[in-house]
Amino acid sequence: MKGIILAGGSGTRLHPMTLAASKQLLPVYDKPMIYYPLSTLMLAGIRDILVISTPEDLPQFRRLLGSGERLGVRFAYAEQPRPDGLAQAFLIGRDWIEGGPCALALGDNLIHADHLSTLLRAASHRPQGATVFAYQVRDPERYGVVSFDKTGRAVEIVEKPAAPQSNWAVVGLYFYDSQVSDIAASIRPSARGELEITDLNRVYLQQAALHVERLSRGCAWLDAGTPDSLLQAATFVQTIQSRTGMLVGSPEEVAFRMGFIDGDALREQARQLGKTDLGRALMELAESAAP
Repeated sequence: MKGIILAGGSGTRLHPMTLAASKQLLPVYDKPMIYYPLSTLMLAGIRDILVISTPEDLPQFRRLLGSGERLGVRFAYAEQPRPDGLAQAFLIGRDWIEGGPCALALGDNLIHADHLSTLLRAASHRPQGATVFAYQVRDPERYGVVSFDKTGRAVEIVEKPAAPQSNWAVVGLYFYDSQVSDIAASIRPSARGELEITDLNRVYLQQAALHVERLSRGCAWLDAGTPDSLLQAATFVQTIQSRTGMLVGSPEEVAFRMGFIDGDALREQARQLGKTDLGRALMELAESAAP
């Protein structure tokens, strides 16, 4: 399976910060925002990743991420001239996907859970259909909302409903089978002129092929798209790392633990980060794992 990180848009809710830099390049505590969805895709075992952004911002992502060799992955890059909806990612990346299964992670989403890797690997290995993740929120009208029948089966998914039928929001992480580009090409723009990811998911739901994993209380999902949520995400990461010593959203750590790179490569990453807390943590990890 391949993966796409959608890191486009103008980030208007974060103006004036995003007048000079892409939202997904802003820091969430000690790392660029894009590191968090990147780490999530890598935890799913995905090593071929397409980064989609604006023509203006794409050179900065190339500068940050490079070819992916240092992480044992392969990055490709594509432009999104206009933000015409999340499902547009599968049209922009259609030739790159090559008719295979593909996951999509939004560049401003952070998901953290002890058992997350298990959920992600299961989703990436599902041979047919789509898998989305739902999380309970206080303000479901801001999101795509999925509702369930008495047996727990998903029965409806609605984008930003005025009267939500549940408080289960669909998070910015989606796994699709090989139909995804064809389905994305078949949907029509919504009233706001966008190719909605909810409409794509609804097609899978109508085919009885949409699997919804409900994230438990032990999970955290943060959408760092506003000043308040950006601060909350940074505070969350700082709290977890300082109190537990565990890293959150470090692609270097994930690459090592997933076997994409070895201890020597991890040490080199740590050396490049110098005397930062992140660099020291990665060096400690490499040394503790040494035979």
